[in-house]
Amino acid sequence: MNIQDPISDMIVNIKNGQLSNKKFIFTYYSKLKFNILNILKNEGFIKKIFFLKFKNNVNKIKIFLKYYKNKPVIENINIISKPSLRIYIKKNFVNRFKFNFGVYIISTSKGVFTDKDIKKIGIGGELLCYVN
Repeated sequence: MNIQDPISDMIVNIKNGQLSNKKFIFTYYSKLKFNILNILKNEGFIKKIFFLKFKNNVNKIKIFLKYYKNKPVIENINIISKPSLRIYIKKNFVNRFKFNFGVYIISTSKGVFTDKDIKKIGIGGELLCYVN
């Protein structure tokens, strides 16, 4: 299996799962994906996540999608940084990106954080995606 952009693949799986009104979906495990999903869970966009370990060393993540009044909680989720065009921000440019009630997810040298956390920590990083 050769996926060029596993983060985009996971986000497309989430979008498609919600369009199909699925209770849960699966995606292949990576530490970055798991950290992004933890942020989505903590921010209330998804219900829960489970790490699944299989005998053949193919680990997966089970993602329980969240709905409110039969509508997906995630209205919009957009990839910002792509393998062909990485988008980096400095710590003092975080304010300029805030235009909605959503959350930006940023990968830094200290881990994966939201835009709110980045302001507190005072570091910049790669702008991965926006969720609202």
